[in-house]
Amino acid sequence: MPPADAPAESDAAPPEPAHVPGDQGATAAPSATGTEDTLDLKLTEELVALIGEDRERAAATGRGPAGELLGDPATWPAATTEAGVFQLVPVVPERDLAVLSRWMNDPAVAAFWELAGPESVTADHLKPQLDGDGRSIPCLGVLDGTPMSYWEIYRADLDPLARHYPARLHDTGIHLLIGGVNNRGRGVGTTLLRAVADLVLDNLPRCGRVVAEPDLRNTPSVSAFLSAGFRFSAEVDLPDKRAALMIRDRTYRDHL
Repeated sequence: MPPADAPAESDAAPPEPAHVPGDQGATAAPSATGTEDTLDLKLTEELVALIGEDRERAAATGRGPAGELLGDPATWPAATTEAGVFQLVPVVPERDLAVLSRWMNDPAVAAFWELAGPESVTADHLKPQLDGDGRSIPCLGVLDGTPMSYWEIYRADLDPLARHYPARLHDTGIHLLIGGVNNRGRGVGTTLLRAVADLVLDNLPRCGRVVAEPDLRNTPSVSAFLSAGFRFSAEVDLPDKRAALMIRDRTYRDHL
């Protein structure tokens, strides 16, 4: 459950949690199980049944297993934004590991992702996602043809995060980092957060909410989410951090 942090947009502090229908305004209880991995969360019987239905549809349509839980971001259209033309490109380690490792060793990134070190550290982080069941998909963010950010699109309702907030079926989460310093602090993170949230909602029709959990200490990241149309729902105690639970609702996407 890595952090969702986009360094750095503004210095505004996050507001107090608002009581919103469907949310628990109080702080979520801490986990008693210690460090957890995204792939460790067991599926409920309801979710197993739904995934079984997805597999039947995939067999009927010829869709491969990689798209059962999150679709295939490689097929999602590019987004035209104020910053340029943006596209998510699923990670290929042989092609992308060097640049991802370089970003992870940037002190501004390493402070929150904690993946500094040799390329093997980043490779070990990617492997369970690439070898897993498709509940988390690592992607490069490519802006005007140049890789400049890293994203993880994941099923939040199947993630350990779901133990810490009132998750809903098909909640989809995002983690991100902005790789180049030239793209930080000038609103690019906010622009791309909105674009990716829209891509998720446009291409995953059963997803009603896009969620994120940046480190509460990372004020620029929290502010970027707020500016991108997310709302601050609650503070949650996760095994590795105290996080701000950010939610972008499909219902209100045209108003925020």
